[in-house]
Amino acid sequence: MAKRGMNERIQRLREQSVTTPVHIDLERAKIETDFYKENDGKYSVPVMRAMTLKEYFSKKTLYFGDDELILGEKGKNPQASPTFPELCCHSEEDMKVMSERKLVSFHTTEEDRKLQAAEIIPFWKGRTIREKLLSRMTPEWHDCYEAGIFTEFMEQRGPGHTCGGEQVFTTGYLDYKEKIKKTMDALDWMNDPEASDKMEELKAMDICCDAVIILGERYHEMAVEKAAAETDPKRKAELEQIAKNLEVVPAHKPQTFWQAIQLYWFTHLAVTTELNPWDAFSPGRLDQHLNPYYEADVEAGILDDEHALELLECLWVKFYNQPAPVKVGITLKESATYTDFANINTGGVTPEGKNGVNNVSYLILDCMDEMKLVQPNSNVTISKKSPQKFLKRACEISRKGWGQPAFYNTEAQITELINAGKSLEDARRGGSSGCVETGAWGSEAYILTGYMNIPKIFQLTLFNGFDEYSGKQLGLQLGYAKDFKTFDELWAAFKKQLKHFVDIKIRGNNVIERLYAEEMPAPCLSVVTNDCISNAKDYNAGGARYNTNYIQGVGIGTVTDCVASVKYNVYDEKNFTMEELIDAMEHDFEGYDYIYSLVHDKTPKYGNDDDYADDLMREIFDLYHDTIVGRPNMKGGKYGIDMLPTTCHVYFGDVILATPNGRKAHKPVSEGISPEKSADTNGPTAVIKSCAKMDHLATAGTLLNQKFTPNVVAGEAGLNNMASLVRSYFAMDGHHIQFNVVDRQTLIEAQKHPEDHKDLIVRVAGYSDFFRNLDKPLQDEIIERTEQSFE
Repeated sequence: MAKRGMNERIQRLREQSVTTPVHIDLERAKIETDFYKENDGKYSVPVMRAMTLKEYFSKKTLYFGDDELILGEKGKNPQASPTFPELCCHSEEDMKVMSERKLVSFHTTEEDRKLQAAEIIPFWKGRTIREKLLSRMTPEWHDCYEAGIFTEFMEQRGPGHTCGGEQVFTTGYLDYKEKIKKTMDALDWMNDPEASDKMEELKAMDICCDAVIILGERYHEMAVEKAAAETDPKRKAELEQIAKNLEVVPAHKPQTFWQAIQLYWFTHLAVTTELNPWDAFSPGRLDQHLNPYYEADVEAGILDDEHALELLECLWVKFYNQPAPVKVGITLKESATYTDFANINTGGVTPEGKNGVNNVSYLILDCMDEMKLVQPNSNVTISKKSPQKFLKRACEISRKGWGQPAFYNTEAQITELINAGKSLEDARRGGSSGCVETGAWGSEAYILTGYMNIPKIFQLTLFNGFDEYSGKQLGLQLGYAKDFKTFDELWAAFKKQLKHFVDIKIRGNNVIERLYAEEMPAPCLSVVTNDCISNAKDYNAGGARYNTNYIQGVGIGTVTDCVASVKYNVYDEKNFTMEELIDAMEHDFEGYDYIYSLVHDKTPKYGNDDDYADDLMREIFDLYHDTIVGRPNMKGGKYGIDMLPTTCHVYFGDVILATPNGRKAHKPVSEGISPEKSADTNGPTAVIKSCAKMDHLATAGTLLNQKFTPNVVAGEAGLNNMASLVRSYFAMDGHHIQFNVVDRQTLIEAQKHPEDHKDLIVRVAGYSDFFRNLDKPLQDEIIERTEQSFE
């Protein structure tokens, strides 16, 4: 087994990573702007994008730390955040605000602000994707967007949040270049009207390969120089080995465990530097990708568990060194985090369907346990074939209370992918990246397009489509709820309103898809995505084997309890009239104690294994699913749905006034598929039974949070209960579950005295974050989550 406890090298690297202030790095923006000034219009769009990456990798400042074994940073140094002015060019005010804000500031210097004002902003004005996107949206889209009906992921970031397949661990960039040349040579110039466009895309892919190779060559030269100058024998030997590694990767396929990690990291940097693909790129099932190298190296006597763990921990530091690019406006509200969303999958099954847990799997568990970093976003994928030892070790780490690992259901993921049209082999090779969304790794462009505020759409249904928050008529005028004689009339109106808003969202999505396909291709991401080379098409233009779009549903717990409240109290039991309920809601239930007590405390609630509420949840879910799933996108693929929020449940709650379930105005809505806070009163088993009544297998991912106090999961009995809960939920086809193991008082104290709880980490949604970095509404929401018990 691996030696437990970080060695001194890792302690130093981790300390540097977590204590270095996050800061803006304008070197990429400067190099890109200068290159565009000189060359804009000389080359095709994809070639221009590729040449920009090559220019950056040829000129960027290289960072080579004293302790490092894995090399490469997106910016000049750790915690540097490059900007992407071609997507979203930050204003002078943005630069000031991001540097001065209280939570998660991005430090900017006076020199930075002068450069942004003098060179970056003037050139990119009118050219950014953000400006073009917003200018092409309809007035009704803008009204809905600004009122919080839905969000738009591509407004400041490129399509992505995706995952590499095994090729990113097995293929050198000279091999990619050979594949590209073969496709170039096979182009049909006589009969294919797209031959010219395909050639330009292939040229761009080829240039991107050169860019990555150049980065490796530059680091190789540095390693050789450092090795020659080094006097410490141990470090000299390390530097010489690093130089030897860089003679192999990234140009050629890796030969060792160390080289495989370094190859992946260069690819990670290239993909996330090219376009900011929704902050994230993930390595997939890291244990299975690395295990062949691990086994070969151990047999050859060049690797033991101690060194393998050290290399993994160096990789963990690299992930943490990369803050997600800065966000502003509504995009910041929907995803108020600056951790990247690289999701490490461990376990599952092999492409042949066998148990996928191996020696590297346990090393990765040791790594996440020792490092305790919020990034990368580590999970375990639990199959029926996964050893109980593996599940219990993961639970042992999770109950330590820092939010990782999350737990995913292998069989559910595979079935979800097959239901969405993937082959069995590709489904087995897939899993979850980013938060909880599932894709066919390395073969699919699976694009998250934004969140849908389902509770607000139901609220608008009660008010004839009028939004009291924005003061605008956003929805269809189908009548006021007080005039509906039956629940069926109300349901029919809700159904029409939901379709109305989904139509507005997808109409906008269609325009945005074409905009990215034509003006913001991602040739480097295309290189490492199966079939883009053979199709000679970009990742953003339908080149991948599978091309899927998703709209994420938010607030299913809240909207279920709202619908249940109306149906139960107004139409079934006739405890009060709809007009009385509306009046109470418009007064935020102040002075309406009787109605409030009924709707808040004496009405069936989702999360308690109560069929009255749970059946309504299923109907709402089915309605949302049927309104979206199967619609065509602009890349030859289809739409699907996820049920996840990031931090959007806080933003969406802020734009909704009081709701029929007794939720007060501006309070967060429920997150993921979790029940409303304090609504789930019958324990965790009842929660998972309620959640399992949703058809998870018809989605691409659902997110369930559970909260326990430490004493509930303490000891062997607590560990067994935790593992049994996971197994039971997954036996019912649940997709995902994760845990916060912390008591309410600790969170309250951490909110009052953050300086005394700097290391407190909590599970937010599909990711973990330092509690001190969350704004107060989100902290409050986590504090208010129900503390479950197995008794």
